[in-house]
Amino acid sequence: MTDTSISVSLFKRTAITCAAAAVGLTLCVPAGSATASAGDSAPGRADGVPVQLLALNDLHGNLDPVDGPAGRVERGGGGGLQAGGLPQLATLMKEARSAGPNSLTVGAGDMIGGSPLLSALFHDEPTIHALEQLGLDASSVGNHEFDEGPDELRRIADGGCHPEDGCAPGGDYDGTDFPYLAANVTREGSSSPLLRPYTVKTLPGGQRIGFIGLVTKEAPGSINASQIRDVEFHDELAVIKRYSSELKQRGVEAQVLLIHEGEAANGVAGKGDCDADGPGSRLRGRIKEIAEGTPSAVDVVVTGHSHDSFECTVTDPAGEPRMVTQADSFGRSFTDLRFGLDGTGDVIRKSVRARNHVVPVDTPKQPAMTKLVETWRKRSEAAADRTVGYISADLPGRGSTERETPLGSLLTDAQVEATRGYKAEVAFLNPGGMRADLVHKGDGKVTYADAYRTQPFDNPLWTMTLTGEQLIDVLKEQVSGENAGAPRFLQLSSALSYSVDMSRAGADRLLAGTVRVDGRQVQPTDTYRVTVNDFLANGGNGFSTFTKGTDREGGDVTDLEAMIGYLKDNSAADAPLAPPTSGRITFLGE
Repeated sequence: MTDTSISVSLFKRTAITCAAAAVGLTLCVPAGSATASAGDSAPGRADGVPVQLLALNDLHGNLDPVDGPAGRVERGGGGGLQAGGLPQLATLMKEARSAGPNSLTVGAGDMIGGSPLLSALFHDEPTIHALEQLGLDASSVGNHEFDEGPDELRRIADGGCHPEDGCAPGGDYDGTDFPYLAANVTREGSSSPLLRPYTVKTLPGGQRIGFIGLVTKEAPGSINASQIRDVEFHDELAVIKRYSSELKQRGVEAQVLLIHEGEAANGVAGKGDCDADGPGSRLRGRIKEIAEGTPSAVDVVVTGHSHDSFECTVTDPAGEPRMVTQADSFGRSFTDLRFGLDGTGDVIRKSVRARNHVVPVDTPKQPAMTKLVETWRKRSEAAADRTVGYISADLPGRGSTERETPLGSLLTDAQVEATRGYKAEVAFLNPGGMRADLVHKGDGKVTYADAYRTQPFDNPLWTMTLTGEQLIDVLKEQVSGENAGAPRFLQLSSALSYSVDMSRAGADRLLAGTVRVDGRQVQPTDTYRVTVNDFLANGGNGFSTFTKGTDREGGDVTDLEAMIGYLKDNSAADAPLAPPTSGRITFLGE
């Protein structure tokens, strides 16, 4: 399937890309859904007051479409298509808003953070302006809203110039015109949420809808610990119960949960009907427990965090069906939720419909959003367009289906070279540290914006001493503890190699006798100099062994600087850098 096969019509585009019944936007639901079938109609006057929610999640400041595999959307085994772009999204969302004055737009976190240069150069203020123009009414926070710490998040919400870089072009920044919600996030020792816990939207007819916003309580595992030392993330269900009850006391019957906690990587995302074997039968991860345990007063759950789309139903504590949805990350799709409100203002559960709609890159661009994006592009082009190196072919990273990626290998090799002064031998990179793919263009040129897109956190690098035993412990942490259910394989530099047996369980998957540095078997009492970014150095993603490293040195070069330096030293227009060969990790038992 190619982009050229996509019709301009939203009706036809949706039918092609979603591999579902050829029905209109308001009628589309997953085949076999517990809440509706392809023949059901959307909520109308007979079903109460019609309401529409358009939902986004995990935009990560991507005003432009994402290049390469990470920017594709897979649907029904059709090979996928490139998707995304705020001007394209704005066109389709405007076309989708057929519920008149009762249409609201919401987000489920990570709207900013981990962003490309176009947004990040100005501390994501361009994305906030774009979301305002898109008509966002409310959003929960995600873990990446905390990338620069809680004080910067408050500035984003409340306004003001950046304390170090000052005001961005275009006038004083006045904060968001939509509420960021953080019901379960507090300062240490405080019982008051860092930001508003919920918001209530009143429709033209007087009906009210409450939106409670949360982030996963496991957010600290995905945030640099140095940024959140005085921040606490609380249990989701207890907080939801508290604020759902408060909304009930205020007479708000219709309630929607916006929560940045998604299904696990081995779940239903993009793989068909979530409810094929019963309500939520293919939903995985903590979100299923949360969605099933959330008080029955909450009618709909809109999620984020795992970057893949789904429409599921679960059974709430009262035995009633409850819709749970998520769109694709980076603005590649949006969720269209429809339901009716009864005479009391509550959601008619049987009326709830949901459908995720892909945003093909060839969608006509909305002029107003295009103008906004191009204004910020003009302001960033001097930095963005600088050439930093050359490559001979694509280097897949974020979008790679391989656990050892070409881009990850390049980045870790670069980090070793950048920290040779601290006697670095080995480097590791968490997979989430790669935010994109490095895509080969006609001339092989890599710009600063291209490099930044892959390493937007600009994390300081630290070199430490680990014993051989600790090095092996790090490799075991990839497949045990926090990462046991969904192994998280670190990217690694060329000096290190090892094998894993995926037919085994937990830490036993690592074949410790195969671990080698520079071809020599690692000995438990020997020592090794290891480089990691600041996130891993602080134990991120469950890699606590890194916090035990000794003789730490560094902090004077970042991962982005290491990458750019490596490209400069190892590539030229007539000698582009080739993708590294694979084989640093050998996978057995699959």
